[in-house]
Amino acid sequence: MKKKANRLDAIKMIISSKEIGSQEELLQALSKEGFELTQATLSRDLKQLKVAKAANTNGKYVYVLPNDILYKRTTHQSAGEMMRSTGFVSLQFSRNIAVIRTRPGYASSIAYDIDNRECNHILGTIAGDDTIMLVLDEGAAHEDIRAFLSETIPNV
Repeated sequence: MKKKANRLDAIKMIISSKEIGSQEELLQALSKEGFELTQATLSRDLKQLKVAKAANTNGKYVYVLPNDILYKRTTHQSAGEMMRSTGFVSLQFSRNIAVIRTRPGYASSIAYDIDNRECNHILGTIAGDDTIMLVLDEGAAHEDIRAFLSETIPNV
């Protein structure tokens, strides 16, 4: 199952970073990342990810992920480089709330990692596509939370 999860992550990264207009183009991009699969498997993966086609600014139809409403392409990294990235952007505090900003698509996996570690000062997390809200114990020191998070998220 891990292989499929990695493949799905790679598909999301490729679609988010490049304008891919056909399954053949996507298969070639996946091949460059070390994934060999059939067109039928790719078709099932695209259906599972709820990938759609939308017109770009030039009128060409390209694959988009469900959350890409504004259709933005901002990175020139390969899918492999993006998968090695933590996705972390920033951390800010407001009393007993911490807000972590991530690159699009990274928030839920980072929140999952935080939730699966023991920290008595974090009462819970809520994750969106690129934002995580942490509800902190009222007595939590921001420095302690930052130190705890740095064990899970490099460069915090």
